[in-house]
Amino acid sequence: MITLAKIKNHPQVLEFIRQTHITLKAIGYTEHGLPHANLVSQRSKDLAQEIGLNQRTQELAAITGFCHDMGNFFGRTQHHYWGALLFHQIFQNDFSPREIGLITQAIVNHDKYTVKLTNTISAIIILSDKSEMRRSRVITKSLQKIKKDIHDRVNYAVTKSALKVNKKKKQITLVLKIDTNFVPIIEYFEIFTERMAYCRRAAAYLGYKFNLVINNFKLL
Repeated sequence: MITLAKIKNHPQVLEFIRQTHITLKAIGYTEHGLPHANLVSQRSKDLAQEIGLNQRTQELAAITGFCHDMGNFFGRTQHHYWGALLFHQIFQNDFSPREIGLITQAIVNHDKYTVKLTNTISAIIILSDKSEMRRSRVITKSLQKIKKDIHDRVNYAVTKSALKVNKKKKQITLVLKIDTNFVPIIEYFEIFTERMAYCRRAAAYLGYKFNLVINNFKLL
């Protein structure tokens, strides 16, 4: 069975992620390169493990997390479809029909315009991707430019981010530390309310309640 380690060393996957980073940087988006791929992959594996899924499902979640955005170099819109098609084209003979179906479906379902909770891996990827916010995702180094773009401002303000699972209480909690000197918390909600709604739906699909804690205050 193909593993995450093989996926991470596959030349086509690595090049597609590299091209995605170049493309989105050119049009002013936040970082979508290897750091984002690795973080979503690891967060997906950790989440799958902490809610008690078997090792193979953990591995499939990690693989999906690593590859979920690699179709962006074809275009930001429809990138989820491109990513799923690319993954199928490359790996159709390396996975069972069931596994490649789960992975490609989860890649398609992670985009905000087509969020569908149809399998466990889809829910895990939505939680892992939509909660992935951090200062280092802001590509520009100009504070003046950052302050002009609300997406950059809000990501830049996040100095710490963690997704925590309490299996006993059936709770998944996104814990953020935000620099309120740089951006007020209300601006976070202006941008990410929709994301948090997706996280809540994904957590519910897994049988969990979603919580949001910012600067030690529970908001959801």
